[in-house]
Amino acid sequence: MNKKILVISSSPRRGGNSDLLCDQFVLGANEVGNQVEKIFLKDKNINYCIGCGSCFNNKSGCVQKDDMTEILEKMIVADVIVMATPVYFYTMCGQMKTFIDRLYARYTEINNKDIYFIITAAVNSKNALQRTVEEFRGLLDCLNNVKEKAVIYGTGAWNIGDIKNSKVMIEAYELGKTI
Repeated sequence: MNKKILVISSSPRRGGNSDLLCDQFVLGANEVGNQVEKIFLKDKNINYCIGCGSCFNNKSGCVQKDDMTEILEKMIVADVIVMATPVYFYTMCGQMKTFIDRLYARYTEINNKDIYFIITAAVNSKNALQRTVEEFRGLLDCLNNVKEKAVIYGTGAWNIGDIKNSKVMIEAYELGKTI
């Protein structure tokens, strides 16, 4: 079945470890005939939420005119959303948190989705990444009828490209093929 898949890469480094895993996921998902788009947040102009409430109180959308409007539209129509982050100081990177905060304008329209998470870190322990997983799950608690399908843990990846020699590269590719 051909699904619309949106992959959100929040790595501040093109070709960073979480970004490389996104690429593997995309390869697998494309191979089985899905429609896949990857968004590299570093290439987008996304401002911080200013907490004005206009989007929700006035139902007028966000007052900020940046790239978030287009990304939200793509999230609403996607069947599957993949969110990827490197872990810095045991939490998601700032780019991903800023992105999540900006979902507020239309989060009630992000429904009926399968969600995947890709998380990379220098630490070798999946347990040490659970705080980041819980942060993502906090977002899912605010959405309607979304299903967390899998978490890809890219551990032991400190330097750019460290993940290339890991079994998780194959795992990301194979998981993409299951959609």
